[in-house]
Amino acid sequence: MSTTPEGFQRRINQLRSDIVEQNRRVQTLIERSFEAVFTRDTPEARRIIELDDVIDRVDVQIEQAAVELLCDATREHAALSDRHVRTVLTVVKVNNELERIADLGVTISEVVVGLPAGDLPLPDVFRVMTNSVVGILRDIGASVDRGDPSLARLVLKADETVEAFKKAMLAEAQSQIAAGTMTLAHAMFLCDIANQCVVIADHCTNIAEQVIYSTTGTIVRHMETGWVDLPGTADAPPSGDSD
Repeated sequence: MSTTPEGFQRRINQLRSDIVEQNRRVQTLIERSFEAVFTRDTPEARRIIELDDVIDRVDVQIEQAAVELLCDATREHAALSDRHVRTVLTVVKVNNELERIADLGVTISEVVVGLPAGDLPLPDVFRVMTNSVVGILRDIGASVDRGDPSLARLVLKADETVEAFKKAMLAEAQSQIAAGTMTLAHAMFLCDIANQCVVIADHCTNIAEQVIYSTTGTIVRHMETGWVDLPGTADAPPSGDSD
């Protein structure tokens, strides 16, 4: 395993490539889990659950590679730049978030497996909400791949949209329950999936925070007034600009 400056750079580049590929796996799992909800395809839902094994295995491999890189750098007194260190730490944090998102996809698929027989109509806003979540996942993957803090900031704003879709869908469900056109069990099913969508979006905002920090050195947090840059952090290129 190379511990030369060029070798460390190759290893960091490989980590970045691996985390981008992991994001694609997780996005695929989420897309398929949502589609299984719409099609009520129980065999497909079972196959989706099995996909998580690969994601879990890669999750461990990425974390081990990151730890080994930092240990080698310490042992060799390698002059890693601030940006290099931030990149490795960001990969570890993003890796953890992606694994949790995949677990949520598994949870959604397990809900499909446990659904009773029969057709359960889904409101139009439900499709819009799931499409939005997939779009957020796609955008956060692109921001990680390109090191794009501007796109990451758009993901932060999109999180509120998913929450708004959830509220609209639950309001519609309440109206239908009152009118006797939707059962409480069906409404609870919709609420369960909607909650999973919101949590997936939340994990994506965590990744967005890490992308912004890794590429600019700026720490972003959600306050009552919205997303803000914390005082004392600068939205400027960090030292050590070599990729």
